[in-house]
Amino acid sequence: MDKLNKYRKLNRSIMATKTQVLILCLFLFVAIDKGYGAQSYTKLITRANDLYRSGRFSKAILMYRKATQRGAEASITAFNIGNCYYRLDDLSNAAASFRRSLRVNPHRLGAQFNLAGVLFRLGEYGEAIAAYRRGLVKQPENLSAWLYLSDAYSRTGDLTGAQRALENAYAQDSNDVSILYQLGEVHVQLKEYGAAIELVRMAYQKNPKEIDFLFYMGDLYRTWGKLEESAAVYREGLFQKPGDVDVLYKIADVLYLDKKPYIAMEYLQKALAIKKDYTDAAIFLGNIAFEIKWWERSESAYRLALNQNNEEGIEGFRNIAYELFSLGRKKKAHQLITEALLKQPQNRTLKQDLEMYSD
Repeated sequence: MDKLNKYRKLNRSIMATKTQVLILCLFLFVAIDKGYGAQSYTKLITRANDLYRSGRFSKAILMYRKATQRGAEASITAFNIGNCYYRLDDLSNAAASFRRSLRVNPHRLGAQFNLAGVLFRLGEYGEAIAAYRRGLVKQPENLSAWLYLSDAYSRTGDLTGAQRALENAYAQDSNDVSILYQLGEVHVQLKEYGAAIELVRMAYQKNPKEIDFLFYMGDLYRTWGKLEESAAVYREGLFQKPGDVDVLYKIADVLYLDKKPYIAMEYLQKALAIKKDYTDAAIFLGNIAFEIKWWERSESAYRLALNQNNEEGIEGFRNIAYELFSLGRKKKAHQLITEALLKQPQNRTLKQDLEMYSD
């Protein structure tokens, strides 16, 4: 059932995009601080800022250093130098510069959060967590910091910490459904499926146009083993996306697991009526029919896949032929293998089968 996992990953990436972009913009591209007064270094700062804006970061660093020597506030120039190093992708020196800024002025929150962001990118998640926490003590309303803190906790395996951080993020913006989604993901990792589903349902109620939430809930119910609930949610989604063959496949999958093969086959037939080249549905239908020994239905389903050059259709024909041969229906077994050979005339296994069924 790789298709279900594919859907889940797609849903996750869609809902995370807005949050991730927001974090990167807020944390690591903080504007250059221009809080200087003395004429002796003002021109140097102006030139350094212009160099920064034009992307000449190495020269901007030299100019900020000269301004520091002329008396500019060291915490601010170190902060700006850190931004330059970040733009140059020199993360180690960026972190050192932000630390230097904080040593001079521990209250400079821009340096604190930028340091946390650089440490995160360096993969030093434990230190990044500490840096975010220090900043959030002074600025608890920083939504992006809470989100990044949650991500850092997750990367260290501290799911409880990730959960607390996301709850704080949600307290800052209760309209951001992506936070509810991410919080639900944490509960999934904790195998708390009921709590996860409740959160995703809340997200869907806030944004009913995001139908993928319904399908994700269906996936969660399926993983939890609550198959009837899963099918019900998938059907709710199908009502809003009628004729969606992938949704029909999902419903069939859950019904099959719930030991309702005949109803599952009906949904697969609906999918194939809409999309005749949907070979995954054809193979699934063939497999279900094969299990319940409905040879004719299995044969027709495998033939759909075979006509699309799906090799599983070949294997399906071989399996049916073997069963029919065992039942004494040698002629029909021979016929199926002959048909399969027309698609793969060089297949040695099929040739051997044909010889056996010709006896």
